[in-house]
Amino acid sequence: MTSNPKKRSALGKGLGALLESSSADITTTVSAPSSGGVALISIESIEANPFNPRTNFEKDALNELKESISIHGIIQPLTVRKLGKDKYQLISGERRFRASQLAGLEEVPAYIRVANDQSMLEMALVENIQREDLNAVEVALSYQRLIDEIGLTQDQLSQKISKSRTSITNHLRLLKLPAEIQLGVRDSLISMGHARALVSAGDENRQLDLYRQIIDFQLSVREIEELIRTNTSRTSEETPSSPKTASTPELSSIQEVFKNHLSDRISSKVEIKKTHSGSGKITINFSSEVDLNRIIELLNKSK
Repeated sequence: MTSNPKKRSALGKGLGALLESSSADITTTVSAPSSGGVALISIESIEANPFNPRTNFEKDALNELKESISIHGIIQPLTVRKLGKDKYQLISGERRFRASQLAGLEEVPAYIRVANDQSMLEMALVENIQREDLNAVEVALSYQRLIDEIGLTQDQLSQKISKSRTSITNHLRLLKLPAEIQLGVRDSLISMGHARALVSAGDENRQLDLYRQIIDFQLSVREIEELIRTNTSRTSEETPSSPKTASTPELSSIQEVFKNHLSDRISSKVEIKKTHSGSGKITINFSSEVDLNRIIELLNKSK
């Protein structure tokens, strides 16, 4: 296998710098003395990386990568550390490793390194942050581990991975959310924008209530931000000098969400008025005959 400088530069800035470090130990094999540390090694001699921040591998994506590897081979080598004779451990490239196993490969190309556990953890985290399609929570966990276990400050982390301090802070804030919401981000039930809004929504019960409304009503980030803002304003206005009016019961949070969602859907003002007996009415405003027909057509499409 011949060395390709362009492939080496595609490793990702963080890991690339580590690989080029003059203090790094690189072990080559007799079969590849001039390959820059790349050699073909038996796939059975490689064990998974216990430090990999990625915990969720999408099955269809793995199968697609397996098909690509079956046809074209592995374009980007794995990175492993040498544990002993014919024994290696992954530093990065677990998706390629798993897909290669599915493809039935017996050997894979790999950069072979000697690294202690701390160096290995740093390399794995930096490589995955920059090259893998981690979800926002997995990225946040990687950031937190680099801070806690490697001892980096947020400023140092920002420089190492070429991400802004604001981006790092926003990701780390996601780890303050309840586990159910973090799983929702991981499973793509809500976006990072939704999750960022929920961070400032209040206590855990309030966050979970709004999270379930996002899923039930397919709320946009703007809709959930507006709901959070409205509820915050209502709370601040409830003072002893301005008591609630007893004649008009307030809408529940779910009813408020429905009203706002319907209003956005039909691009018209919607009002819901309730009585204490439980009855009430829903009013949809329209400006003309044409506008009314437009609203009717939109509502008919939802049947």
